[in-house]
Amino acid sequence: MQWQTSRFLLDLGRPLVMGIVNVTPDSFSDGGRFASTKTALEHCEQLLGEGADILDIGGESTRPGIAPATLDEERARVLPVVREAVRLDVPISVDTYKPEVMQEVLDLGADIVNDIWALRRPGALDVVAAHPACGVCLMHMHGEPQTMQRSPLQGDAVPQVREFLRERSEALKAAGVSVSRIAWDPGIGFGKTVEQNFALLARQRELLHEGYPLLAGWSRKSSLGTVTGEPVHQRAVASAAAALLAVDRGARIVRVHDVRETVAALKVWGAMQSAEGQT
Repeated sequence: MQWQTSRFLLDLGRPLVMGIVNVTPDSFSDGGRFASTKTALEHCEQLLGEGADILDIGGESTRPGIAPATLDEERARVLPVVREAVRLDVPISVDTYKPEVMQEVLDLGADIVNDIWALRRPGALDVVAAHPACGVCLMHMHGEPQTMQRSPLQGDAVPQVREFLRERSEALKAAGVSVSRIAWDPGIGFGKTVEQNFALLARQRELLHEGYPLLAGWSRKSSLGTVTGEPVHQRAVASAAAALLAVDRGARIVRVHDVRETVAALKVWGAMQSAEGQT
């Protein structure tokens, strides 16, 4: 399996680690730590040194109840970092739902649009469709960040997530976007209960039937805090465990804060897979 992006054709024969670079003052996990261009780029280099395969740069927090960033705020946070990060010669993903930001980061050379709204905002699909090769990650979100946890999804989440992502993929294909450019993200924590999040993990293989590579984003999520009792900055072990379980159930990309721990866990998993292949 491969994922086509602007500058790179990513081989998904092994699971890839996407390192999170939050350039926001109000992220639920590390808000403000990397808000300057200098500290953000230092963090990029640190994550690459720890083994990240992809960098995911985001300029707007999407934690429940947070007020959205303005277009000018997001531009000011993201564009200077992307302008420099594309020189690192690794795939650069940008976490945004604003079509104006999508266009500008793609013009700067970014490789992937990672959109929590799955290109439903006016103009977003047009930007991606007009680009010849950028990758796109479609995520399922019930509701919107300001209200999603007040009225979470009802019923069995798995078929609802699968059908939503299938419909969005069909919309992209109808607009001329190649299947090879599309990845899916079930949207752990985005308008779902703890039980639904873990059902999506337990039954994750049901999301693989359409053939799209799956990105899993469990890192430091509140569901992990619920089951472990750990505060957000002490969830590295739980996050790595969730990433490992997601990969074992077919995820090809894991989006994480704690790159070093995740890479180490995946090396153990990979060694076991190799040993199984030799028996």
